[in-house]
Amino acid sequence: MLKKWLHRVLPRKTVSKGRKREIPFAQHHIKADELSFAAEKVISRLQKEGYEAYVVGGAVRDLLLGVSPKDYDVATNATPEQVRKLFRRSRIIGRRFPIVHVMVGPETIEVTTFRGGAVSSHNELGRIMKDVSFGTLEQDAMRRDFTANALYYDPHRQVILDFHHGVEDIRNRRLVMIGNPQERYQEDPVRMLRAARLSGKLGFTVDRQTSKPIAECAQLLQREPPARLFDEVLKILFSGYAQACLRQMDILGLKNIHPLLDALMPGAGGSEHIAALALQNTDERLRADKSVSMGFVLAAVLWPHMREAWIQQQARGMRSNGAMHAAMASERQHIDKHWGVPQRYGVTMREIWSLQPQFEIMRGGRPYRLLAQPRFRAAFDFLCLRANLGEVAQETVQWWQNFQQGTDAEREELIHTAMQVKTTSTKSKRNRNKRTNKSKQEGA
Repeated sequence: MLKKWLHRVLPRKTVSKGRKREIPFAQHHIKADELSFAAEKVISRLQKEGYEAYVVGGAVRDLLLGVSPKDYDVATNATPEQVRKLFRRSRIIGRRFPIVHVMVGPETIEVTTFRGGAVSSHNELGRIMKDVSFGTLEQDAMRRDFTANALYYDPHRQVILDFHHGVEDIRNRRLVMIGNPQERYQEDPVRMLRAARLSGKLGFTVDRQTSKPIAECAQLLQREPPARLFDEVLKILFSGYAQACLRQMDILGLKNIHPLLDALMPGAGGSEHIAALALQNTDERLRADKSVSMGFVLAAVLWPHMREAWIQQQARGMRSNGAMHAAMASERQHIDKHWGVPQRYGVTMREIWSLQPQFEIMRGGRPYRLLAQPRFRAAFDFLCLRANLGEVAQETVQWWQNFQQGTDAEREELIHTAMQVKTTSTKSKRNRNKRTNKSKQEGA
């Protein structure tokens, strides 16, 4: 009787699926000391106060794959307010579903209360608009997106709690959606982008049932707020496996989602080349744990669009530097509004673009002033990308390379040589014009 009553009252999926399995240390080999100090401290404090607490999601998945997690998430049955009271350096964030950021030293641990089976509010398309339902561990596991992300690790008992055969799917390198994939994509369309990102980054195969509805549901992403889509785009671009993620998007049928992604997709014309060079460099730096510039990558992705506007302004008779500023002014609103590029990245991007015409001037005091610019190095690296595509002469790149590395005397010699070349070029042009005019007069 009780079982029948639960089936009537609770959503069917919360009671019909998800049988807990405990995976002992002998089968997963994850030691507690592999966690970050911050994650272990947060879990210890919560458990000491009588709450359940586990490392959850991508961190457990990465540890099983032998990869060092970049961040740790904690799931608990403590409410956000209870977590906030336990940790002095913490704050509650989130509108759809409140979570707590706990700061331990330089590290931030995201603490989430177990989600319940019921969703507070959907829109007409099935999209979750509000979700403040707290629940049990079993219900929380059902609310996770993929089986590989629905794993809970207890560092004190050193066991993994697995409700959906996630450990088996990870070992088989398979990405599987929990529940009905089409319904889950309608609840949150961004899950389709996550499927492409995770499968590309991890080298997983997307389960057939998980991938089947994606092409049909892809248009739902166009209704998402530009800022939220932009955040997901950044996760793809800075995953360390951007090119593999983009190939997965193409395979899954995720097209016409966002202008940035469209510019990066295979077969996107000229924009593919400079973006591919930038992404290849970014992937290599991220895998080597080196810093990368989001503004630089975005400058490369949007460069074909900006270069076309720059050329158009020059065709109207404007000089190179003025034409660049006019092009940036005319395209700024379109890029900021329709492409969703935040101001903090847009500033870096525009500074890199604005310095490109100045590399054409290699005489007088201009090279010294350009070298003193804060964004000089990023702008020079961008110039090198352009040279690889034939937009800029390699001699120009080499001149600026020598100028950076040269002594004061060597720099003056470089400027003197550049001025001589300019003078010779100007005289040759004048002589050609005179001969042309003389021929025209004799012909007349």
